[in-house]
Amino acid sequence: MTTTDDVIADVRRPGRTARRHLYTLTNPRKSGTLTFLTGLFTLYCLVPLVWLAINSTKSQEDFVTSFGFSFGTRFALFDNIAEVFTYDGGIFGRWLLNTLLYVVAGAVVSTFLAALGGYALAKLEFTGKRVFLFVVLGAISVPGIALAIPQFLLFAQLGLTNTPWAVLIPSFLNPFGLYLMWVFAAEAVPTGLLEAAKIDGAGEFRTFWQIALPMLVPATVTVLLFSFVSIWNNYFLPLIMLKDPDWYPLTVGINQWNKLASTAGNGELLQNLVLTSSLLTIIPLIVAFICLQRFWQSGLSLGAVKG
Repeated sequence: MTTTDDVIADVRRPGRTARRHLYTLTNPRKSGTLTFLTGLFTLYCLVPLVWLAINSTKSQEDFVTSFGFSFGTRFALFDNIAEVFTYDGGIFGRWLLNTLLYVVAGAVVSTFLAALGGYALAKLEFTGKRVFLFVVLGAISVPGIALAIPQFLLFAQLGLTNTPWAVLIPSFLNPFGLYLMWVFAAEAVPTGLLEAAKIDGAGEFRTFWQIALPMLVPATVTVLLFSFVSIWNNYFLPLIMLKDPDWYPLTVGINQWNKLASTAGNGELLQNLVLTSSLLTIIPLIVAFICLQRFWQSGLSLGAVKG
C-alpha cells in the first residue's frame, strides 16, 4: 500500500515515476495528438469564416477577378453593406426584422416552456409522467426536417401557411431543451426548499417563479442560446411554409439572392451582396455567444455532471 511518504519520495525522485505523480486536473498530461486534431478542427471552422470576411470587403469586380484569400483593389465593405440594405427596396431590413421576430419570440417562449416542463418533470408527481418522459426522449431522436412536411399539411388545413405563425408555433416546442432543463432541475433545485415554500403558502407557479427559476439560470441561458441558434439558422421550415418574400427570414431571403446571382443569363451579379449579407447574419450569433458564454459554459458543465 502506497503511503504519503512514498508519494513524496516519488515526486522528489527524478524519472518517470515523478512525472506520473505530477499530472493532476490542473496540470494534465499534454497530448500532441489531441492538440493536432483540435488544431485541424479549429482550422476547418475558421477558414470559411476568414474567406467570407475577406470577400465581403471586395467589390463585385474584385470578387470575380481576384484570388479568394486576397483582398481586392479597394476596400468595399461599407459600400457593400449600404447596397445590401438598399437593394430591392431595402428588403434585407424586412428580412432582418422578420428573423428577429421569429428568434426573440420563439426562443423566449420555447425556453420558458422548457424550464416550466423540466421543473414539473423533475419535481412534481402526476399521472402519466413516465409515459411523457418516453415521449420527450423519442421526440429528441426525431430530426426536425422529418416533421416539416406533416407540419406543413397540418398548418395548411388550419389556414396558417404563409403567415408568421407557421414559423413561430413549431419553434415554441423544444424537446432537447425540455430534457436538459429536466436533468438540470432534478439536481440543482433542492426539494426541501420547495417544500418550505409550499409550507409558507406559496402556490406551484409562485414556487417555480420565485424559488426554482433563479436556480435554473445557467441551464435557461444554455437552452436560450440553443434555441436562438436553431431558429436563426432555420431554413427548410420557412422555405415550405412561406411564399410571400415579405415574411422571409434571412436564411431564405439570402438564398433567394444566391439563386438569382447564380442563374445563367441573369444580368445582375449579386455575389458581393450575398457574401456581405451572410457576414451580417453571422455577427448576431457571435455577439450572443460572447455575451452569454459564462452562463452557457456553466450550464453545459453542470448539466453533464448531474446527468
